[in-house]
Amino acid sequence: MRVPELSTLSIDVTNHIAKVALNRPGKANSMNAAMWDELEVCFKWLDSEPEVRVVILYGEGKHFCAGIDLAMFGDLANTDAAEAARRAEMLRQKILSLQGNLSAIEQCRKPVLAAIHYTCIGGGIDMIACCDMRYCTADAYFSIKEIDIGMTADVGTLQRLPYIIGDGQMRELAYTGRTVAADEALSLGLVNQVYQDREQMLAAVTEIASNIAAKSPLAVRGTKEMLLYSRDHSVQDSLNYMATWNAGMLSMSDVFATAEATAKGDVPGYDD
Repeated sequence: MRVPELSTLSIDVTNHIAKVALNRPGKANSMNAAMWDELEVCFKWLDSEPEVRVVILYGEGKHFCAGIDLAMFGDLANTDAAEAARRAEMLRQKILSLQGNLSAIEQCRKPVLAAIHYTCIGGGIDMIACCDMRYCTADAYFSIKEIDIGMTADVGTLQRLPYIIGDGQMRELAYTGRTVAADEALSLGLVNQVYQDREQMLAAVTEIASNIAAKSPLAVRGTKEMLLYSRDHSVQDSLNYMATWNAGMLSMSDVFATAEATAKGDVPGYDD
């Protein structure tokens, strides 16, 4: 297994669990141009690497993620196109590219668990909205900060968060940009659980990831596929796709391995 060498992220794979760290602690893990690109590279690699069954996304240093690096706004404003329509098209293509960088997290076939401590604002919200589950420390706080700098959040928060916390709650947070503390994040359903500190959180999230990694990888990947498809399609379309999926993807060897191990009191083993 050859792990990608990245400048803004670090990756460690142990016991089928990939721990991906946002690794710009001196910049509060703000998302510069390199990090946006490397997130896509990283999660496409995680998607394709058979050794990886579950991913934990966390931050090094004091903060989880302080959002987009403000230096990027200057880069976005500096274009060679003189005519307004061409500048607009170039900006649109850049925004679509940034959306794709983060969508790689959601499109990764392996479950992604976000472990959030202290700061999670702006682009950090876009990032965790792409994850399967979210966990945080008691000192964590969240804010859809874009409204406070005069822009509309444009890389996924407004599209994904209504399915996580509900439409009305999302609208309030998006319109006001107000800060949400950990206890409110839990009550809204933004996070699954709150832990006392970062060490306790990472230990607990690793235990959850280990539980998932012990399941049939094909069944876990199929479950994620169905959940995402059902979010974006009607119930009937989703039921039809489910039937088609299991008709072709149901692994009887995994089912029999589970039944046999259960009968013996053993832990079943699965191919990746």
